[in-house]
Amino acid sequence: MTQTIAPRVRTLVLLLLAAACALLAGAGPASAHAAVTGSDPGQGAVVDKAPARITLTFSEQVALSDDSLRVLDPEGKRVDTAEPATVSGTTYAVPLHSGLPDGTYTVAYQVVSADSHPVAGAYTFSIGAPSKTSVSVSGQSTDDGVVGWLYGFGRYMSYAGFIVMAGGAAFVLACWRRGSGVRPVQRFVVTGWVALTASTLALLLLRGSFTGSGKVSDIFDLSLLGQVLQTKSGAALVSRLLLLAAAALFIAVLFGAYDKREDAEEKRDLTFGLSIGGVVVAAGLAASWAMSEHASVGLQAGIAMPVDVLHLLAVAAWLGGLGALLVALYRAPADTPVDAPAVRRFSQVAFGSVLALIATGTYQSWRQLGSWPAFTDTRYGQLLLAKIALVVVLVGVAWISRRWTGRLAETVPAEASAVREKERVGAGADGAGETTVVGDTSAKGEGDTGLATDEQPGTESPGPESTGTQSVDSERAAQLARQRAARDAAQRKRKRDADPNRFGLRRSVLAEAGVAVVLLAVTTALTQTEPGRTEQEAKAATAASASSSADEGASGALTLNMPFDTGGEDGKGIVTIDIDPAGVGGNEMHVYVERPNGRAFDIPEVKVEFTLKAKDIGPLPVVPDHIATGHWSANGVQIPMAGDWQVDVTVRTSDIDEVTVSKNAQIG
Repeated sequence: MTQTIAPRVRTLVLLLLAAACALLAGAGPASAHAAVTGSDPGQGAVVDKAPARITLTFSEQVALSDDSLRVLDPEGKRVDTAEPATVSGTTYAVPLHSGLPDGTYTVAYQVVSADSHPVAGAYTFSIGAPSKTSVSVSGQSTDDGVVGWLYGFGRYMSYAGFIVMAGGAAFVLACWRRGSGVRPVQRFVVTGWVALTASTLALLLLRGSFTGSGKVSDIFDLSLLGQVLQTKSGAALVSRLLLLAAAALFIAVLFGAYDKREDAEEKRDLTFGLSIGGVVVAAGLAASWAMSEHASVGLQAGIAMPVDVLHLLAVAAWLGGLGALLVALYRAPADTPVDAPAVRRFSQVAFGSVLALIATGTYQSWRQLGSWPAFTDTRYGQLLLAKIALVVVLVGVAWISRRWTGRLAETVPAEASAVREKERVGAGADGAGETTVVGDTSAKGEGDTGLATDEQPGTESPGPESTGTQSVDSERAAQLARQRAARDAAQRKRKRDADPNRFGLRRSVLAEAGVAVVLLAVTTALTQTEPGRTEQEAKAATAASASSSADEGASGALTLNMPFDTGGEDGKGIVTIDIDPAGVGGNEMHVYVERPNGRAFDIPEVKVEFTLKAKDIGPLPVVPDHIATGHWSANGVQIPMAGDWQVDVTVRTSDIDEVTVSKNAQIG
């Protein structure tokens, strides 16, 4: 049975890991954790004369480099004159050349938010009148390429390594101390340490390119590595490496001196010391995330950081202990099986971890979302709902495991006594058998000494042949003893694995581990996603800015907002038509296409038609020119007479997905 189960286990684990990696890869590029809440000039604004500088306001403080803010003319040449500087708080500015000619200019920004995530984007404004521009503002983000994918995978492996290492060691100390001498459990914990160390080193190398150019060739640029070491994120990664050295010493003692310690009192003292030291090292490693990511910025950072540390420790104790239990159930040798008391103790640890996760997770959700609508209106909230659902499933499967544990505990005493009795009887039989085998050369019959025929019974010392025969017999006896021991161990393992209670526990724990792998992928995606509170604040600021711009241009300009849904993938959005001065004769028209969350995005085609049905005029087609991401423009749009015009906008989001939306407006 064991031979058939083990391949299935490996297959299931590989499939679950593949599914988790697919989920992680399909989560999309990491969203910005600092959002632009204001700019001067604003997005799409048309100013009469060239501004002296460009200012951007973010939702939180950001780190700037020499090229963080760039302003490009219609031909793609830079027109900013100095490095960006802080104006006040979260507002930053870059000066421009004087006397800039009319046309459309592009503002590109690439900064690092206070929670260590890169933020990149671009928008356009015009001086005098809009014009065509050769600047492409698509693909500005550096986290959606190869480097971004590698960095995201490194983050996943670092979380997984910490959980496996810390949770596996906690399982041994708190639940199953005999596991310190079990090789599969040792390999499990050491694998976690290796994964965390390797991923931390990889993140250090990737960090410079990830927050900068996004080029693979810059990964091994030592100058970028030097810059990373001077940042908060770099300091956190270096601190993690130093703590991993202490963790290596802890693991060496746990699986070395601790396992070999025989004296009960000494072992109890060493257990206490390892427990205190392990908690300190694990808390320090967890703090290396809390001090450089979400918890370190925003609302109540002083409370959020220790709460985040406690949250991560609870996750490690639960999921890492679950992994160690799974390894023990499937890979522990027959003479050192994981017993029901160990499983019961882990169940208690897991229950306490779940309570801690509920408390800390509730606080983190309130802090990162801020409102109930954010659960469904933001990507962070949607991922959080998926995480909550997975936790509920995991708790349900854990409850099933707890029932199997109770049933196993009822059968263990009888099984243990039967095994001890069998071992006692078998030992006696083996002793007799060994006497017969070893003494076989002198037990062939009365008067037969078992020596060669040319030897006499009175010989004082055996000859060379006799010595060799005895040596061969001894080796044969030892070999037979080893074979019997292996056969007995295999029989005990088969009998143990045939127990339906143990088999049910193994299956339920395997299911828990599978859900935990996917849960970890969703959690990693959450750490790379813009918090819902920040996203909603950015939306509100953008709406206020748009409202202010509309009020300023209410003297004749016309703005029409029309939601659309082509029915295809990524087919929902809002198209906005600005017509100025919205009168008879020539007009200037701007078309903006945004996602439902307010972010500009490009679509393959936009067409506009004007129809005056009362006079049977039209449709008058207009094909605007693409200016920038989500922005099209057309000059000299002729409206022949005043009236209630129907404005039809056709948007195409793919080769086959398109829709036409309409709205009536008084023009002229």
